[in-house]
Amino acid sequence: MAKDKIVLAYSGGLDTSIILTWLKENYDAEIIAADADVGQEDDFAAVEKKAYATGADKCYILDLKDEFVSDYIWPVVKAGAIYEDDYLLGTSMARPLIAQKLVEIAQKEGAKYIAHGATGKGNDQVRFESTIHALDPGIKIIAPWRFWNFRSREDLLEYAAAHNIPVEQSVTKIYSRDQNLWHISHEGGNLEDPWNAHKDDVHVMSTPIEQAPDEPAFVEIEFEKGVPVALDGKRLSPVELLIALNKIGGIHGVGTIDIVENRLVGMKSRGVYETPGGTIIMNAHRALEKLVFDRETLYEKGQLARRYAQIVYDGRWFTPLREAIDAFVDKTQEIVTGTVRMELYKGNALPAATKSVYSLYSEEFATFGEDEVYNQADAEGFINLFSLSMKIRAIQNQKKQTE
Repeated sequence: MAKDKIVLAYSGGLDTSIILTWLKENYDAEIIAADADVGQEDDFAAVEKKAYATGADKCYILDLKDEFVSDYIWPVVKAGAIYEDDYLLGTSMARPLIAQKLVEIAQKEGAKYIAHGATGKGNDQVRFESTIHALDPGIKIIAPWRFWNFRSREDLLEYAAAHNIPVEQSVTKIYSRDQNLWHISHEGGNLEDPWNAHKDDVHVMSTPIEQAPDEPAFVEIEFEKGVPVALDGKRLSPVELLIALNKIGGIHGVGTIDIVENRLVGMKSRGVYETPGGTIIMNAHRALEKLVFDRETLYEKGQLARRYAQIVYDGRWFTPLREAIDAFVDKTQEIVTGTVRMELYKGNALPAATKSVYSLYSEEFATFGEDEVYNQADAEGFINLFSLSMKIRAIQNQKKQTE
């Protein structure tokens, strides 16, 4: 009788390194490790070698960078989705893509189980499992953190030492990190006390603001239908463009935030996120929308952006609601074409200039100088009608006071 097969979402980090060996010890099954390359700075040949050395029967290394940017990052950019006004959704966007590929591998291999290293306290368990349920409800989930005997990452370090599993973390260097092309997140260690300021050693993709150059840099980003396509006049692939902006944004300390956020499961968590290129793009995109959108469209788009951010954060990517909002967003983005010049300085990414063939800005109408297109006398009638309800209320209040 053939053994069961378990597909493990594997990164070679502390948690999944332990889980791989632990699964081998506790299940009579073939273990298929799957590592997704979404732009993290890993040695994937070493990750594959480690997977086999610690118990994997098979290992997939999946290059998902192009798909990640084009099919996940760009839709979020077009939507303008930012969770709780701070978090640019780097981890949240990657999880449904990774889970989708895990399902595809499980179907190809005939595996009944998918295992992951997300904890029972976090958001990733929801993102992984919601996606799996949406794409193949027959697959069963193994989430060791919800039932094994380990209670801390210190416990995992002890297990790693006892089983000769090489890991980079230590008791003094125990940040939990997740990196991809869009960002890197940092949690755990001294960050668990929100009164502790984060240390400079947390930085990976960006320079601490105090060490950033004293002179600003300027970059020009060209958009077509809401998607960035060129940098400083040179057309680049999505991956190339994001890598280039990460580099220059990182040099100038752009995109590092230290926040306390509301997790989906109900608790608050504190983390440091570095999103240098993503911060530049999101700020530029917003500036271009302000140039080309009328007031009502800008307002409604902002309302849906907040809803979209929550959908992505909660792991509900494969839902009709997300697809429906995408349809609205894509319609609005038909005119989000143009160029934005961004100033990068000491952690800031500020729009310095914008231009678009769809611009609604008219110097003829907006000028403080003499013009022949705007009759300022028209404002009086407009104000009278605009403030009519307030005027009527004031009149009624005056009547009551005299009765």
